[in-house]
Amino acid sequence: MKAITLTLLSFFSFALAASAQASKKVVIQTPTVQCEMCKTKIENYLRREPGISSVKVDYKKKTTTVVFLTDRNNIEQVKTAIANAGYDADDVTADEEAYKKLPKCCKKPEAPAAPKTE
Repeated sequence: MKAITLTLLSFFSFALAASAQASKKVVIQTPTVQCEMCKTKIENYLRREPGISSVKVDYKKKTTTVVFLTDRNNIEQVKTAIANAGYDADDVTADEEAYKKLPKCCKKPEAPAAPKTE
């Protein structure tokens, strides 16, 4: 009986400690997200980051909503991870090499060339 009581007490103590971790929800502007492939790439990339609980990319609104544990990650690390995947994230510019590797549909539309004057 004593062993069962100690086991239950240990279990509840562990559960209470685990739920005490602080999480934070942030919405990051990702203006270079263009399509469903972008969405999938960012979501899969961020899920591998430590402390990320959930990721939702809305490519129509060009936002990424992330929930993370504050003792394992922070907003700047999340933005940097998005930039390392090849996309702009708020004030953090996409990593140039990662951006070059994106499929054509995931790249920013190029501005039309100005007409030549002679």
